[in-house]
Parts: sequence; C-alpha cells; structure tokens
Amino acid sequence: MSEQTEVQGPKIREKGRLMSASEIERTLVRLAHEIVEKNNGGANLGLVGIKRRGVPLAQRLGAMIEKIEKHPVDVGVLDISFYRDDLSTSGPRPVVTPGAIGFDVTGRDIVLMDDVLYTGRTIRAALDALFDHGRPKSVQLLVLIDRGHRELPIEATYTGRSIPTSSREIIEVKLNEVDGQEQVLLVERVD
Repeated sequence: MSEQTEVQGPKIREKGRLMSASEIERTLVRLAHEIVEKNNGGANLGLVGIKRRGVPLAQRLGAMIEKIEKHPVDVGVLDISFYRDDLSTSGPRPVVTPGAIGFDVTGRDIVLMDDVLYTGRTIRAALDALFDHGRPKSVQLLVLIDRGHRELPIEATYTGRSIPTSSREIIEVKLNEVDGQEQVLLVERVD
C-alpha cells in the first residue's frame, strides 16, 4: 500500500445559476440605497468586508454610496481567520493590529458585509474581531445571499436574496475580483 493517499474534496454538481452579473449589480444598487436610507446618509458610515468575498462587496457598495451621497465612505477589510470557533482553541489569542481594518470603527455606524449567511458562525467571529478594533456606535449586517440553516441567533439587516437550501446544497458566489467571473450558483454534493 502506498504512503501517499489522494485526498479528494466532495463531488458536486451544478443545479443552476441563481444570479447573473447584471442581477448582482442591480441587487447591490438596491442595497446601497437601503443603507443610505436607513442611516440618514453616509456621514457616520463605515463599510467593513469580511475576507474574502465580503471585501469586493464592501468596495463596490462604498463606491455606489459615494456617488449617491457625493462624499467618500470609509471601506475596510476584516480578517477573521483567527476568530473562527472551528479552529483549535489551544495557544494564545492572536494580537490584532489596530490599523488592520483601515479606519477607526469607534463611534461609527458599521455595515459588516459577507457573501453568504449560513450558520451564523462566520458573523459571530467577525463581531469578535470587529470589537477588538474598537466600539462601533452600531453594527448592521449585509449579505448577498441568506441561505438559512442558522445555528446562532444572527439575522442580516440587509439581504440581497433569501434562498432556502437543503443541507446538501451549497451556494457559490463568484465575484470578478476573487474568481474572475460574476455569478451566483446553486450546487449540490453528490455521493
């Protein structure tokens, strides 16, 4: 028997395209207007994208809100890799550098952004990481897709689309900045 064992990921099959590039764009325009309306403009607003696909969403929405409000909006990046509860808890807690987000979150209305809301564990980790950077006035959550199956009591303030899924299904968000293509797919694990 060989010492090298080939590790394969789960086999998946595409079930369908849920959003095209133009549908993603229209959804983001709607969400930008909702953010401006709910926050009475963008004066105290800060947008924070959760690495990876939350970052381009935050950047795009920041540019859209800037056009609407005629002044720049702070956009930052949040890396939550050391805050995940599915990583080992042994060892010291990582040190967070204050400038890692890119602006001071203290006293600001923060809109935290991610591509898909599923169990809520990513958002819980993001909240821990965010509060290590300061104390925002408020935190709102924006997701492109809410697929259900929550394990924690977390709900998005702004949702692009709610798409109920089975436990075998996976939502794949593809963004040009990360994936070189622009679409949202529904795929399914196959045994």
